[in-house]
This record gives sequence, structure tokens and C-alpha cells, in this order.
Amino acid sequence: MSSQTADDQFRKPLKEVISDIEQRFNVKIRYSEDLVKDRWITYAGWRFRPDLEKTLSNILSSQDITFTKEGEGKYKLQNYQYHLKTPEEGKQQLEYLWSRFNDVPSWETRKAELRDCMWKALKLSPLPPKTHSKPIITGKRTMNGYTIENVAIETLPGVYVSGSLYRPLKSKGKIPVILNPDGHFGDGRYRADCQYRCAMQARMGAIAFSYDLFAWGESALQFKSSDHRKSLAMTVQALNSIRILDWLLSFKEADPNRVAITGGSGGGSQTMLITALDDRIRLSVPVVMMSSYHSGGCPCESGMGVHLCGNGTNNVEIAAMAAPRPQLVISDGKDWTQQVPQVEFPYLKKVYDFYGKGSEVENVHLPKEGHDYGLSKRLAMYDFIARHFHLDIRKVQDKNGKIDESPVTIEKYPAMYVFGEKGEKLPANAVRDFTQLEKMFDK
Repeated sequence: MSSQTADDQFRKPLKEVISDIEQRFNVKIRYSEDLVKDRWITYAGWRFRPDLEKTLSNILSSQDITFTKEGEGKYKLQNYQYHLKTPEEGKQQLEYLWSRFNDVPSWETRKAELRDCMWKALKLSPLPPKTHSKPIITGKRTMNGYTIENVAIETLPGVYVSGSLYRPLKSKGKIPVILNPDGHFGDGRYRADCQYRCAMQARMGAIAFSYDLFAWGESALQFKSSDHRKSLAMTVQALNSIRILDWLLSFKEADPNRVAITGGSGGGSQTMLITALDDRIRLSVPVVMMSSYHSGGCPCESGMGVHLCGNGTNNVEIAAMAAPRPQLVISDGKDWTQQVPQVEFPYLKKVYDFYGKGSEVENVHLPKEGHDYGLSKRLAMYDFIARHFHLDIRKVQDKNGKIDESPVTIEKYPAMYVFGEKGEKLPANAVRDFTQLEKMFDK
């Protein structure tokens, strides 16, 4: 201790400081060795306070390290999570935003400011030119009340997004279009719950399209899985949604007045973002994602600085940009959407009330459920879309009037591939290097 002076800034190794905290406050602190290796704390002893958590904040904030309480006398350290606030901080931000807008004109001004900034943050202002290549469509299958085709769309030169196109077996006149962006659930768009919801949308009478995240699914034929956690993934995913919608609305039977988007988790982030950016979306159902204190833990959801627009925004305000278009927010009790009914939803409702459209926004909260797009969440979505798009929900009900998913065929993954089981059908011009993709946005 005698060697510690202001001349050397009272420096001590972080690991030693943590040990001092454990001894002084009689707690146990868990961390990885890589997190503390070669880190030093200046003015270490001067940062201590009588309160443990104040001491932790004083010391760790200088290192971009945060802490969480795991139990009585037990803490865990981790790298600073830029996308994550505390629930109380999220609530405080919403209260601040609430104080700024009282009517449609003030909100529309805010929304225009946010939207302009978001396009620029994504590097999509202006949008890249369309490729004008035709979609690659393979493997049409006829199921019970619907068909499926495998589709790849070239959204940038040599960059493809793959998906599954579901259409009603029989339809008359104009019919709705529903985008189903994928989230970070295992097995991507091939998993059963994604197949169920798209097939059911088609059986109700809509054109449904599910599609891969960037560097997931068949996109992983072109890019490394690690590329998914690069910020530009957020831009590519937004562009993919826009170009997919361009294509779907070119169908002669597509109804431009009935366009919806729904996804869960990371797909929920895309749902809110695309609805905020693109007025062609007329209805949205973000699932297990809208939160005032969580902006999406993957750079594909938060990496491009969209949430810094307008001197700071969050997913609730982004979701509010959908107003007055119909929106169903589905939340649960076991993730960051647990406080939606009490905190986030009232903000949404206030914005919709500006337009006299408070009845157009709804929340289905499932306090005993967790982070998924499970059956009860799908049932809520089917009902909401059927009501607002005037679809005949009887087409998906059993004789007792209950929605029945059993007629849906769950396919094995290879049946859904556009480019073959080993990617052998990938086009010759396919980009296979992330640096090539970056150069397209550096021009």
C-alpha cells in the first residue's frame, strides 16, 4: 500500500481489486480470466464506497465491464452490454420520451427525424440499385390447402437470400402478403414452428414467405457464421426484407393494402424495424422482442446505431412508428418482455391514441411462457391477422371451432433447400467473402 501514490495513479491490477472487494464486502464474484487479464484500475482505492454495488460501478465502468447479481452475496462480471439497460433505466427513458410528444404533429416530426436517421445509419440512403435478376424458384410441393416453393432472391450482386414461399392452393381476387423474417432460434426457418405459422397463413388465404437470417441457413453457403455477428448483417437483413416485399407485391394476386410482417426474437426486431421504415407494411406482429431496456443482443439487431437516432431511442418507440397501422405485440413472463403490459404497452397505446386508433394496437401477454414463437403465440397471431385482413379463419378451424395446425406437413430440412444439400447449385456469381460485401457499401 505504501507504494501507491498519486504519481502512479494508485494503479492496481483489476484481479487484485476484485479480490479486495470480495474480502471487504464478504461476497463472491465470478468472471472469466480473459475478462480481467492485463487490466489495471487507476485510483483503485479511491473508487471504493461503503455500498458494494456503488463500488462495483465505480471500478468496473472504467473498464467497460458490468455486473449482475446472481444470488445473495454472489455476482457475475461480463463485458459491457451496449444493447442492454436495466429495466428501471428503460422505464425512465420511456417516461422522458412520453414528456416530449402530446399530439400527432409533434409525433410525426419525431417519427420523420427517426426514420431519416435510421435509413442513414443502415447505409440504405439511398437504397442500392436492384439487381433485376429473376428469383430462383425450385421444388414446388402441394400440401393440404397450400403449396410450398423454395426461393432465392439476389438482393445485391452475388448476394442471395433464401426462403420458403407458401401460397393458398385455391384463392380468388387479391390476397394478403405476409413476411416472416427468421429469428435466432435453432435450425432457422426450417424448424417446425416456422413451418406451422407460414403454412397456416397460406391455408387462411395469404401469401407467406419465411427467410433466412444473414449468414444462417443457406446464406451460410456464402458467408461464415461469424459474419452474422458483424454489424452490416443488420443492413443486409433490412435490405432483404425490402427486396422480398418488392418481389411479392409484383404478383398479380398480391394485395398491396394487406401486407403484414411477423417474427419472433431477432425476427421480432426485424418486424419492428421494417414496419418503421416501410409504409407498405400495413400490419405487424412483433413477438417476444419489444422491450424498453433490450435492443437486441446480436449486432444484426442493434449493430448499425439505429437506436442512437434522435438522441436515443428504443424498440418501443421504433414499434410506435407503426401507428396507426394495426399492431399486435406478443410478450411473455420469462424474458425482457416481462413488463410489457405495465411499462411498454401504455407508451404504444398513447401514440395510437394520438390518432384516435387505440383499438388498433393490442398486447397478448403470456406470463407463464418463455422466449419462443410457440403455439399460443401463433394462435394469437392467426386471430389478429384474420380479423384485420378479413380472412376466413374457419379454413383453419376444426369441427369444434378451434384452430387446428394438424393438417400442416412438417418437412425435413433438405426439402426446403434452394441450392442443394451441399450448396452445389449456388450460382457462379455468388459472393463468398464478407470483404466483398463491405465494399458494396463503401462505394
